[in-house]
Amino acid sequence: MSDLLERLRGRGWRMTAQRRVVAEVLEGEHVHLTADEVHARAVVQLPEISRATVYNTLGEMVSLGEVIEVSTDRRAKRYDPNAHRPHQHLVCGGCGAIRDVHPSGNPLADLPAEERFGFTVSDVEVTYRGLCPNCSAAA
Repeated sequence: MSDLLERLRGRGWRMTAQRRVVAEVLEGEHVHLTADEVHARAVVQLPEISRATVYNTLGEMVSLGEVIEVSTDRRAKRYDPNAHRPHQHLVCGGCGAIRDVHPSGNPLADLPAEERFGFTVSDVEVTYRGLCPNCSAAA
């Protein structure tokens, strides 16, 4: 059973066939799919699953804190099942590929007090941008 499925079952989330398929599609490393990509992959396993069901299921998973919505640019939101291990994202400016990265250090500590403008900072999101090896080779 996948890690995401185990976490959802552990929360007592009723596991319908549609929810199970969406969770299975999101399984793996560096998974950052759009809702339409999730739907396209889910239809292969469960042809009757609707786009609305996929969107609703993803919304529920985000509300539960088991999936993260990732917006790295003006493109569609992506869904990241790596919700319980702190990480940042590395994004290719060419093809849009996203990878989870785990840099050492504390980015919150890197913000000097005079740059906080009196804010009590509780969270940091860092996005690294560049070109993946395929896009670098093509350039």
